[in-house]
Amino acid sequence: MNKEKRTRIFSILREQNPSPTTELVYKTPFELLIAVILSAQATDIGVNKATKKLYSVANTPEAIYALGLIKLKFYIKTIGLYNNKAKNINETCRILVEKFNSEVPQDRESLESLPGVGRKTANVILNTAFGEPTIAVDTHIFRVSNRTGIAPGKNVNQVEQRLLKFIPDEFKKDAHHWLILHGRYTCIARSPRCGSCVIFDECEWKDREKHAEQ
Repeated sequence: MNKEKRTRIFSILREQNPSPTTELVYKTPFELLIAVILSAQATDIGVNKATKKLYSVANTPEAIYALGLIKLKFYIKTIGLYNNKAKNINETCRILVEKFNSEVPQDRESLESLPGVGRKTANVILNTAFGEPTIAVDTHIFRVSNRTGIAPGKNVNQVEQRLLKFIPDEFKKDAHHWLILHGRYTCIARSPRCGSCVIFDECEWKDREKHAEQ
């Protein structure tokens, strides 16, 4: 796919959604961090239900750490892998209080030093909370990047590097959200909705015509 086609794709996505953002509900960078840690192998809807209850009683590192593991697990028990996530969140809160003055750090190295925070989570925080042009490649972005031809790659790291290389600078800050939302609601895994796809004419997927007719 050439630069002109990518520019047209992201121009269309921007026109359709000028101010994209995450579907996780949060008010502070810390609330976003906890929500993203919880979101691994879980839906945003499920995470939002859990955090709504949790944040009503504790929404700072000090407050969540003070809850203790047993109470924290009670609030997030509807989330998959909640036992391990509770341990990571509890330890992350302790570290934030002791090392970072209860503030979410704004650099990748510090973020990735927190339990439960890998490269993808760090990218989400840097982009969504702090406005940096990072791209967290999840299953939706990986699929859309490969299927459309925007930035094909064999693994998430390769796709991330190619997206950062190929996406024009003016679109990089919001590309993460556009691609996730497109993959979540239009370019879905099993039966992509090509007939209602706004970037259909620019897509390079070989089976798109067949799916558009269905």
